[in-house]
Amino acid sequence: MTTLIIICAVLLLTGVYLSWTAGRLDRLHTRIDAARAALDAQLLRRASVAQELATSGVFDPAASMVLYQAAHAARQAEPDHREVAESELSQALRAVFGEPGQVTAVREAPGGAEAVAELGAAVRRVPMARRFHNDGVRAARALHRHRKVRWFRLAGHAAFPLAFEMDDEPPAALAARAADPGAARGA
Repeated sequence: MTTLIIICAVLLLTGVYLSWTAGRLDRLHTRIDAARAALDAQLLRRASVAQELATSGVFDPAASMVLYQAAHAARQAEPDHREVAESELSQALRAVFGEPGQVTAVREAPGGAEAVAELGAAVRRVPMARRFHNDGVRAARALHRHRKVRWFRLAGHAAFPLAFEMDDEPPAALAARAADPGAARGA
């Protein structure tokens, strides 16, 4: 009789543990979905502001074209090509805002100060959003690799989560302006 009670207790504890693990995995997938939505929103914001700046007339035609095409490609990219398109937008932003004088010229244009501040904020938020997403992916992948998750199929039919890898280094001139609070206020 005691053997039966011990077996039932072990099975009950194992079931509770497996249920807790499955719940944890589900929460991680929910966190990844939310982080991906936040990342998509920040990427869209960055591309929109870049596209708006490219059409504002404050840049020379070559810089406007480079920035506009990269921003448009990032906004229209298919999911399979999104990382490449976003990396190309980062490179275009670094090329256009390669020197602090360019930021100053944009700030002096009508509405330029707000546009630079908005672009600076968007450029700063993209790496943070990407980091949150990739941290969730890393945690879910680690849990997916455990034997108990594979043996008992605790992940169900959830796809193996993929990290979002892109070049998100901000332009030095925008990063310097963002770090200097006086510059953001126009002081």
